[in-house]
Amino acid sequence: MAVLVIQVTYDEEAGVWVAQSDDIPLVTEADTYEVLYRKMPDLIQDVLVENADPRAGTDVPFELVTSSRAAPRFQVA
Repeated sequence: MAVLVIQVTYDEEAGVWVAQSDDIPLVTEADTYEVLYRKMPDLIQDVLVENADPRAGTDVPFELVTSSRAAPRFQVA
């Protein structure tokens, strides 16, 4: 069974972690990464059921992929 790839980013303005996937129509957010991770199995199943996906009701492996981007802060003398 193919692994669902879920992209996770941190929205600094909103102060939440955002998850979305191109594999299934999933978009969600949570205050912490840990909460986001814990809610994934149930949320994935909900999306699969709502979309009549044949994987509904089975253990679907998923991978959370995070990336970060930072801009250096330079001090002007």
